Amino acid sequence: MNDAEIANLRSLMEYEAGRTEPPIGFPRLPTVPGGRYTSDQFYQLEREHLWRRAWLLAGHLDEVPAPGSFRVWDLAGPPVLITHAQDGEIRAFHNVCRHRGAPVALDKSGNKSRLTCAYHGWSYNLDGELVAIRNAEDFRDFDYAAHGLAGIRCERFGKLIFINFDEGAPALLDWLGPIAAEWAEFQFDRCRLAARHVFDLECNWKIALEANIEVYHIRTIHPKSVAPMMDDRRNVNTLYPNGHGRMVAPGRADSAVKAAVDLPRGGNIIETVGEIARTCTQSYNIFPNWVSPLNHRALAPLLMWPNGAGKCRLETWTLAPDWGDKPRPDMWTENDGERLNPVLLEDVEMGERIQESLSSPGFKGASLSYQEARIYHWHQMADRLIGIEHIPEALRVEQVIGEEWIYPNDPRRGAGLRTVQVAGA
Repeated sequence: MNDAEIANLRSLMEYEAGRTEPPIGFPRLPTVPGGRYTSDQFYQLEREHLWRRAWLLAGHLDEVPAPGSFRVWDLAGPPVLITHAQDGEIRAFHNVCRHRGAPVALDKSGNKSRLTCAYHGWSYNLDGELVAIRNAEDFRDFDYAAHGLAGIRCERFGKLIFINFDEGAPALLDWLGPIAAEWAEFQFDRCRLAARHVFDLECNWKIALEANIEVYHIRTIHPKSVAPMMDDRRNVNTLYPNGHGRMVAPGRADSAVKAAVDLPRGGNIIETVGEIARTCTQSYNIFPNWVSPLNHRALAPLLMWPNGAGKCRLETWTLAPDWGDKPRPDMWTENDGERLNPVLLEDVEMGERIQESLSSPGFKGASLSYQEARIYHWHQMADRLIGIEHIPEALRVEQVIGEEWIYPNDPRRGAGLRTVQVAGA
């Protein structure tokens, strides 16, 4: 982040602290229909469209570190086989034998030169090519090349492995847009996977997600844990293309900020991380299901995966520079995944109570404030990705946040601020 961007953020922090109403021209946010969190119909629309068209974080290079390594990933529906091929490329395939549909890999992970289906013995290399079948003489004019594993789009950002089920989707870097450049300081290509855990929650996945993309709840849900450290009234939200967002909130005092960023004990420091991430909570939501604070100690994605209309799985990651013989960092859990840390537990417990009450006839939908704009921005993108025409009118959101509020545009610069031209704007 360059000096102009830092100055602009600092000015916006003071604007947010001093305003007495939403920015001039910011739209009133219509009600988000409650059925988006409870109905099987909307859940099925998400499964059929949203999760099949977005880029999804599926793995880390440390999990398939060498040629021959493979891993089966199944948090987004059909099992996906991620391989490290002999040419060094990371590839992804449907974990389905092209003979009779049995899984090719039964183990969750391993290292093999070939993957052989346990049903009839068809073998594939880690490029996905069919290389051998039993009793080949019984197949007339058999085309090996036409029976390789079915591939899935697979691209990397640093050591992070993303997959996309849609062959027509934009490239990963285009999907991330300007965020990819902002992330250069965090060295995703060097940070190791320190921790990865999964927890089952009794709430819709968006309930869990939305608790992490607004700070309006900080003083009530986290009065002793987060509120003393974060200056929520100086929080600056930025909306990006493709439904992504960012928050930057300064700490209330140097000692509080230090306590916050030192949570993942044991790691080394990412030296290239700049002033904002060292002194503020700098957190991104990447559509559809990634939320991550990033700082000089650790990169800590949270991912929410649907497991039914009223259930989900929360996945916690910690990435960090090499910790050597120091304790392995873990931002989100205690005792190596035994339980969530107190801050996440506060959100999870409330999320599960919210899910219980959403079925009440007294709840028609969510009435969002300006502080919760990232949530509404997310829902607009969800409808566009699903296809507005596919969604019943009673479950749609109105497309009221226009391009004038999407980065690099920001009308707040004209609201009495010291205007600073952001690079690229």
